[in-house]
Amino acid sequence: MQDLQQQLAFIVEMDRLKAVYRQTTVKDDKGRFENSAEHSWHIAVMAHVFAPMIAEPVDIHRACLMLLLHDIVEIDAGDTFAFASAADIASKADKESEAADRLFGLLPDSQASDFRTLWQEYEDAESADARFAKAMDCLLPLIQNMNNEGGSWRRHQVSRSKVVARNKYLEHSAPKLWEYALEQIDIALDKGWLQEG
Repeated sequence: MQDLQQQLAFIVEMDRLKAVYRQTTVKDDKGRFENSAEHSWHIAVMAHVFAPMIAEPVDIHRACLMLLLHDIVEIDAGDTFAFASAADIASKADKESEAADRLFGLLPDSQASDFRTLWQEYEDAESADARFAKAMDCLLPLIQNMNNEGGSWRRHQVSRSKVVARNKYLEHSAPKLWEYALEQIDIALDKGWLQEG
């Protein structure tokens, strides 16, 4: 019964992720800001859709669990814009690690350990599963920004090189999607949605 109470506490806490807003907007909902829970769901679905394009052996179910768990830490740490200042990005890791300890610590010990370990594997991006998950996490905002005529890229005057660097995980995980991303980035540059550099 104690395990169930801990699991329920975790589930209730997860509801708070719906109140963490990102820089990406939802075009079909009057341009409102997307929340992190929506983002996690969207990239998990996308990972299954693009699974046939994976170039290295990946456990898609494991990668999708990473995607569903990776932003939970934002409940405590907040969302840090991918192209935020170097200082903001540098302070992100410690805040997110503390958040992971607290949030996954709500679960029974074995689940807490498994989820915390999986979250860290995603952060480290050294396994094929984690690299593919990271690739999906970075590709979706590219797709959304292209659909939103530059969206957050335009608002924040993001450079081409930063978007290319952010999507680097695609190069080995899903080369066809890497080619697609580079094509889209060049289109965005031509349209003035991305800055030179």
